[in-house]
Amino acid sequence: MKPDAATLDSRTAWIVAWAALAILTLCYGAPLISVVALKPMAADLDAPRSGPAAAGALTYLGAAFGGIVAGWLAGRLGIRRIVVFGAAMMAAGLVVSASGGLFHLYAGHGVLMGLFGTSCMFSPLITYVSRWFERRRGAAVALISSGQSVAGAVWPPLLQYGIDEVGWRWTMILFAILVVVAVVGLTIAFLQAPPDASSASGASGSSSRSTASLGLSPNLVMILLMVAVFCCCVPMAVPMQHIVAFCSDLGFASQYSAAMLSVLLGSAFLARQFWGWLADRIGGIQTLLWSSLAQATALVGFLLTKDQAALFTISAAFGFGLSGLLPAYVIAVREYYSIEEANWRIPTVLFAGLLGMAAGGWGAGLLYDHFGDYMPAFSVGMAFNILNVAVLFFLVLRQRGPRRFVLTPG
Repeated sequence: MKPDAATLDSRTAWIVAWAALAILTLCYGAPLISVVALKPMAADLDAPRSGPAAAGALTYLGAAFGGIVAGWLAGRLGIRRIVVFGAAMMAAGLVVSASGGLFHLYAGHGVLMGLFGTSCMFSPLITYVSRWFERRRGAAVALISSGQSVAGAVWPPLLQYGIDEVGWRWTMILFAILVVVAVVGLTIAFLQAPPDASSASGASGSSSRSTASLGLSPNLVMILLMVAVFCCCVPMAVPMQHIVAFCSDLGFASQYSAAMLSVLLGSAFLARQFWGWLADRIGGIQTLLWSSLAQATALVGFLLTKDQAALFTISAAFGFGLSGLLPAYVIAVREYYSIEEANWRIPTVLFAGLLGMAAGGWGAGLLYDHFGDYMPAFSVGMAFNILNVAVLFFLVLRQRGPRRFVLTPG
């Protein structure tokens, strides 16, 4: 039996949201193993640094393609079946990745962890949780979107310890066992059917704004959001995928390098609650613009200094900026489209973001292999961030322009 509209924004809704956060925190720890172990993996596999870096890119790429189908299936088969299947595939992907060379690493990350694993997590869960909220939707979406940030704050030091003690292969296998046991348990215990869309919309007393308020067609708005999310995720991926290796190249100890990633993503978790609060007040589009400007400002810092203390501060600032982006795209889609459309439009928009993450992470590895330095990668990331700001600024101007209107009774 589905919960009724009275459960919107309720204690039950928040329990569901926290359970989803725990699931995403576990699942996003899996691809971090290849981030933390980038240098030892490259040495062990006798490959250039772009070799293991491509594993993370393939995870994002697989999740991008699989997420659209997984989002559609979650609306028909239910969230439990999709998440349990995804957890099993992520565990299988880690085992396969640990069992051989680059081919096994790519098959495990790209096909099992990405196409069939991660794809069943972020887009389906974020759409699912958004159906439990109306007034506090921004805060709730920001909370569960923090799964990657929490994972980045919690797992790198623990993964580094595991890699130092038993190697990256056994670390993957042990983490696979943790994922399948914990995620299946959380899913069965806490994830239930969401309130009916019809009763939810009736309870709120409000309806989604039409894309006509921007003076643009629904599909054009979605295309612009896809361009924007791709351009913001390319620069986002450069520090997220390479900051451990970047700091190691600067001579920092391995634990300090892993801690740099923890600071970046830990800051993103704390700041994401602020961006969710802001999105509930000024809307998704304007939140995106301010968050993108904050990310671009921090990105400049990576180009200007190599000082350890300064880089910790810059990493925290970068985490603050990036944390508002992905949840605000979800809020923007929910603002302008019905829940029926959101079931496939959210994964489609996030598809472009995952492509951007894949391009940014892998491209930074290629640029490093060519130049022997990460500065070209940060510079290219900055160019994409500027393009993102331009697209978002255009949408904000359309939102504030003469075509914006509000329908009132009578």
